Amino acid sequence: MIEAKIKSVQCFSMSGLHTMAYKEWGEQDNPNVLVCVHGVTRVSDDFDNMARALAGHYRVICPDVVGRGRSGRLRNPQLYRVPQYVSDMVTLLARVLANGERQTVDWFGTSMGGLIGMGLAGLPDSPVSKLILNDIGPVLDPVALQRIGDYVGQDLRFPSFEVGAKFVRDVSLPFGPHTDEEWHKLAADVLRQDADGNWVRHYDMGLAQPFRSATPESAAADEALLWSFYDAIRCPTLLVRGGESDLLSRETARSMTERGPKAKLVEIPGVGHAPTFIHDDQIAIAKDFLLNH
Repeated sequence: MIEAKIKSVQCFSMSGLHTMAYKEWGEQDNPNVLVCVHGVTRVSDDFDNMARALAGHYRVICPDVVGRGRSGRLRNPQLYRVPQYVSDMVTLLARVLANGERQTVDWFGTSMGGLIGMGLAGLPDSPVSKLILNDIGPVLDPVALQRIGDYVGQDLRFPSFEVGAKFVRDVSLPFGPHTDEEWHKLAADVLRQDADGNWVRHYDMGLAQPFRSATPESAAADEALLWSFYDAIRCPTLLVRGGESDLLSRETARSMTERGPKAKLVEIPGVGHAPTFIHDDQIAIAKDFLLNH
């Protein structure tokens, strides 16, 4: 079985230095690079199946965004925002592309990972050559954001892995149908045992602070900025929407097919926010776009 190498890179924020871990799949000298970035409370391990499926075509790079998983934490939680994440990805790409002639990458971003990709792809001289946005757009439903913010900020302790895994499964039901084995991995990837023997989630509880400090005015400004980035994207773009998503509306998805890069839209029925791309049929959607367009 193909396995990943776990590496790290040092990044900068206004509060100091921090480490960002990443998983690297495939041949290190492959000039074709795919970066896969997870959602707000998930980790790089989400892409294990997809990375294995694409490692013959790409060098696949899957970071743990700062504050999550194997990566470090920020001293100032208010910096847990897209601009910091984009800055970290620029640092990561400088490392990954250091010895290659081709200075471009393809990008797959789920939810928050899609926002990061949108921010990077919308910059002048962006290295992003193909972009897949998984159930995310410039307009974020306020009710769904409140749900996510409430979930992120719960500092929970579980007495056993089984109890913690049930919690992860219950809050992740919008991911759609998965086998018991798949649910077990989805939980194991994001649960850690602390010094007291309790099971906790893998991320910095400070991630909730930007959600809590958001105002209607700041949300409107963020939306306008995201649309400006989206409208500036020039690379081929695929938008994947969970057919029952409460974060990406059909109206927003339709607008995204008509402006900016005029994304190609694919809807996955029976799934909310967000498709996991664990299953072969979903991986095939990404693979077809990346390799045949």
